[in-house]
Amino acid sequence: MLKAVSLFTGVGGLDFGFEAAGFETAVALDNDAAACRTVRLNRDWPVLEGDIHDIPSSTIMETAGLAAGEADVLIGGPPCQPFSKSSYWVSGDSLRLDDPRADTLTAYLRVLRDLQPKAFLLENVPGLIYKGKDEGFQHLARGIALINEECGTNYKVAWKAINTAHYGVPQIRERVFLVGSREGRGFDFPSPTHTAPENTNLPDGHLEPYRTAWDAIGDLPALPNEPSLTVGGKWGELLPSIPEGRNYLWHTNRNGGLPLFGWRTRYWSFLLKLAKNQPSWTIQAQPGSAIGPFHWNNRKLSVREMCRLQTLPGGLKFECGRLDAQRQLGNAVPSLIAEILGREIRRQLLDDDTDLGALKLLQPVREPVPAPEPVSPVSEKYLSLAGGHADHPGKRRRQTKGLVGKVDPAKRLFERFAE
Repeated sequence: MLKAVSLFTGVGGLDFGFEAAGFETAVALDNDAAACRTVRLNRDWPVLEGDIHDIPSSTIMETAGLAAGEADVLIGGPPCQPFSKSSYWVSGDSLRLDDPRADTLTAYLRVLRDLQPKAFLLENVPGLIYKGKDEGFQHLARGIALINEECGTNYKVAWKAINTAHYGVPQIRERVFLVGSREGRGFDFPSPTHTAPENTNLPDGHLEPYRTAWDAIGDLPALPNEPSLTVGGKWGELLPSIPEGRNYLWHTNRNGGLPLFGWRTRYWSFLLKLAKNQPSWTIQAQPGSAIGPFHWNNRKLSVREMCRLQTLPGGLKFECGRLDAQRQLGNAVPSLIAEILGREIRRQLLDDDTDLGALKLLQPVREPVPAPEPVSPVSEKYLSLAGGHADHPGKRRRQTKGLVGKVDPAKRLFERFAE
């Protein structure tokens, strides 16, 4: 087994994928007690529980049983946060890697500097590369350049914004992945394998249709006996009146329901319901009472269903409440995309062409897909809301994805791969 060191492990989404790709987690680190309990419950990986800023790299390597340069890959998704501390790098002072006030990206870089793995993978939100808001991306570029200068390494980084549904994950989830090689090798991200059904016969490729929510969870009990799955709050009784694959916008003056809301006056995930024949929308880590996605049977998703939609391996156990479990799962990386990238890192950067067979975490196509569930009339308690509602006054703002501004002084380190 190849050796992986895991930072910001959480429930283990990246780790399970790399495990399926033939890697062993030599040490996992996280500061969330519930997530650490879950990892220990399901795997015998050594776990360091605590703030990464308080755990020296020497402890990480000692626990993993690895010396500098021996790890095959460093993996992790530093928690999303503002990068106001990126100015620490302005002076180019390498000692600032050890500054206890550093942000999570800097902590990842500190371990990268000290561990010097053969390869690394870093996952983050798409906002990391938005044009004009790419301070974190530039922070990483300057940090890696500094590591190369200080340590004599030749880390070169490829990055790509990925919608995981394009790779067989039954969930629309957008993330950015950075992959680097210590020896300066280039890395080619794999091409998408799945697309919307209407695009499968285009002449430029032979892609499979998206894996769907039905593929992921259609064999599970339709109505599990779990009282915690009931949708309560002010809007819970409105959910049955919304068709599969729709949200509150159904009940505006531009769709087929009653005009109960103004157009785009709520979050997209408000009263959002899964459709059997489509991928799930992103599983939320800390949703409000009316924030989906909800099951097509007008309830919250069970922990087992969320695990399936996140392509985690079967049989995982949780010793915590549902809210804690959802927080862990909503923060996780879908394990299938980690398996795919892990296989490519193994082949391209570690010279290992071992035939691993079919993808272990790709879920089977489940047919036939049943018809959508019937829609109920609007509950009488909401009828008084029907009437004229103002639309959102502003124009919809579109964020520019996959574009970054000038990256200095380390632009040469980064190769861009557009979707």
